[in-house]
Amino acid sequence: MVYNSRDSFYKTPFGAVEAGTEVRFAITPPRDWAVSAVFLHVEFEFDRETVEIPMGWAGLSGARDLYRAVLPTGDRLGPAWYYFRLESPGRPSFYYGNNDRGSGGEGARRDEPGRAFQLTVYAKNDTPAWYGAGVTYHIFPDRFRRTKTPNPKGMIGNRIVHKNWEDVPVFLPEENGEITNRDFFGGSIAGVREKLLYLNSLGVNTIYFSPVFEAASNHRYDTADYHKIDPMFGTEEEFRALCAQAASLGIRVILDGVFSHTGYDSRYFNARGSYDSVGAHQSQVSPYFSWYDFREWPFQYSSWWGIYTLPQVNESCPAYIDFVVGGRDSVIRHWLRAGASGWRLDVADELPDDFIVRLRETLREENPDAVLIGEVWEDASNKISYDVRRRYFLGRELHGVMNYPLRNALLSYLLGGFAEDFRDAMESLRENYPRDAYISLMNSLGTHDTPRVLTVLGAQGHEYNLPREEKAVFQLSPERYRLAAARLKLGALILFCFPGSPCVYYGDEAGLQGFEDPFNRRGYPWGHEDHDLLAWYTLLGQARNEHRCLQAGEIQYLYAQGPLLVFARETEEETALIVANRGDAPHEATFSWSGGIISDLFGRRLSPVGGKLTLTIPALSGNVYFTARKLPRKRR
Repeated sequence: MVYNSRDSFYKTPFGAVEAGTEVRFAITPPRDWAVSAVFLHVEFEFDRETVEIPMGWAGLSGARDLYRAVLPTGDRLGPAWYYFRLESPGRPSFYYGNNDRGSGGEGARRDEPGRAFQLTVYAKNDTPAWYGAGVTYHIFPDRFRRTKTPNPKGMIGNRIVHKNWEDVPVFLPEENGEITNRDFFGGSIAGVREKLLYLNSLGVNTIYFSPVFEAASNHRYDTADYHKIDPMFGTEEEFRALCAQAASLGIRVILDGVFSHTGYDSRYFNARGSYDSVGAHQSQVSPYFSWYDFREWPFQYSSWWGIYTLPQVNESCPAYIDFVVGGRDSVIRHWLRAGASGWRLDVADELPDDFIVRLRETLREENPDAVLIGEVWEDASNKISYDVRRRYFLGRELHGVMNYPLRNALLSYLLGGFAEDFRDAMESLRENYPRDAYISLMNSLGTHDTPRVLTVLGAQGHEYNLPREEKAVFQLSPERYRLAAARLKLGALILFCFPGSPCVYYGDEAGLQGFEDPFNRRGYPWGHEDHDLLAWYTLLGQARNEHRCLQAGEIQYLYAQGPLLVFARETEEETALIVANRGDAPHEATFSWSGGIISDLFGRRLSPVGGKLTLTIPALSGNVYFTARKLPRKRR
């Protein structure tokens, strides 16, 4: 090995560093490379500064030369990109940089600089510890629980209400060829309050609601009034009571902030005249006119992804910023004062950095313990959107993001991928993210924007191409369901034992199935739950709450090859050993073990023999074992 960015021999500290930290580098080129000098080349992107530091020869490391250097980060912030330039007498310089995947870890020799390694330099971030430690439950408000069939009379939008909770959501266009999402099931705040003890039994610490504000559609991402709970869902008084009742059970509430666009049928745009306000579509002297970008008023305007019912707003407009963030009764302030403990920002990559900075400042003013999570589908530390490198994790914006890279890597593993690929994908994130951000991620296997995880884990490829009429009634065969449920139990085990908050999309724990929207948004199957799956989720939630090492422990990978994944989460007081086998045959694993007696989720105890621990892991299953000792630290 010449250089490995994750190995403490070659780079320390591990991963992202706080500004002002001195980072120590080492490189060990083979003697037959005839290296006479090595330089550490670093480009600080946001400061537009490049430095090249001569590395000092420090003797030999085995049969290799050893060169060392120290990089002072100073007050610079942002991604720094580095590689090594090597000189050899009588030939041009050559280089050692990142691997072809750009994932960090072991690099590659090149004749040209090529891919660089990433070093994230960030400012101290006051991240609330409660979020990443706990379990999150994601509720799509209209579909979780209703206490009665609502009457839509007087509500905006031409709503219809399903009398049968188990109906399939409307999925075909109406007569004009438009999908309006105007069919409702009537999930309500009262229904959520009725099931708070259920959520508590699952170990839930945080409820994350998709939008709850008044809107014409059932998904409510077309906000009509940011200061009003949708009347079909409840009232502000009921919301306040929900937050208070949830708090008494140790459960907090975070809301979905949809601030890149509003609804066509809203108090602010008011294209259909549903409100007594003067909307931007009605008059150019509307107080909301400056929020929108009209190419030709009133019918040509910027809209989200070209969807006319979602007119896009200008988040740099002072009046809009004041309304959402800065004003005395701004949207952010209002709902934090009503009992919310944080926000999830919809399409965070479409919000300007300055807007998020202002929002975060308001959050800190109102409640320093409130959390801010962003919807970002890629590695958020180096995300580029609209040709701009984002600054999410530099200390002034997001606490964490939705961890779609984990979902992708974990599903790939469960469906036959290699454990080492899962490990490498996750270690790349851990290396790039500040530690506080990494342990504050919203980790999930499914959301309202993805097919149901059971369907993903059980459906066969051709079934994704079925006509929508067939998808509407599709259910896995008993054999495929058993396979999917076994895979899901293994995936949930890893999810609940991983750094970051395990997030359960409502109904996944009960066996809900479905392809893409709207089939992934059926009503929770009350009375038809998969009780075996539900018992497993309950056990995992309880373990997460009872064991500090699962909430905040450092992660150490002990084995990752083929179908077998073994990792530990450890604090000074306790270690959790997580073993997973996604293969179709049992495997036996033997470890050198100094951690003493271990006990699993079910209280079964196992003792090492002769300093070794042997575990038999059945096919397509996993377990977690606990010991009251810390493992010896091994070099990364």
